This record gives sequence, structure tokens and C-alpha cells, in this order.
Amino acid sequence: MKKTYLLVIDNDKRRREQEPEPAPLLIINEGTLQVMNLDDACRYLGYWGTENGDMRETKEVVRQKNIVERDLIKCHPLTPELATELFTNKGMGVLHFSVSSIEWTESKLNDLTRLCTQAYKNAWHCHGQQ
Repeated sequence: MKKTYLLVIDNDKRRREQEPEPAPLLIINEGTLQVMNLDDACRYLGYWGTENGDMRETKEVVRQKNIVERDLIKCHPLTPELATELFTNKGMGVLHFSVSSIEWTESKLNDLTRLCTQAYKNAWHCHGQQ
């Protein structure tokens, strides 16, 4: 019960602009579930978001994972093909999971495109220099 919260997800923007209804009281095994604050992000089924449908946290998680994977293949000992496959599976995999369910702005997608381009350059840059 310590890690379990009641999260009411409401992606209706018009309804969110009005005064939100309080979350219902939910009791399980004589314990009352804690209610998430409207602006607190939590993870649910692999996505990070708030109960009002704000998915900025998921977008930041995707961005940070792409940065980590991009940097992982700087001057790597792998063949360019393996380094590219590694980035595609790990870095792009997290994007593919969220891109169909979350609204992405053009600027956020351009930022990810820039990171991907850097990663693919990293995959080929050090080839033959070891």
C-alpha cells in the first residue's frame, strides 16, 4: 500500500480547465489508497505522466535515454553495424513505445532527430581508429 496510489487520468482538456472533481476514496483491505497530486508525474504501463494527461515527463525520459545510448557508442569497440543496431534497439526503442500514444511537437521530434543523427555518426566515427 505504500507504493500504490490512486491516479485518475483525465485527458479531456476542456474538463481539466474547470474545477477538477476530487478523486474518489478507495479502500482496499482496510487501507485507503493515497491520491496523486494533479501535477505529480508517476509511471504507469511504461509511461510517465500526470493525472491530467501531461506527458512531458515521458518525453524527457525518452530524450534522456537517447542521450545515454548516444553517448554509450562514442568510440566504441563494436562494428558500425552493431553500434547502429544497439542504438536503434535501445535508444529508438523507447521512442517507438511512446510515439503512437503521446502527442509530440515538431520541435521535440527535431531534437530527437538531432540526437539520433549524432548517435549514428558516433556509430561510424571511431570505426578503424582503434
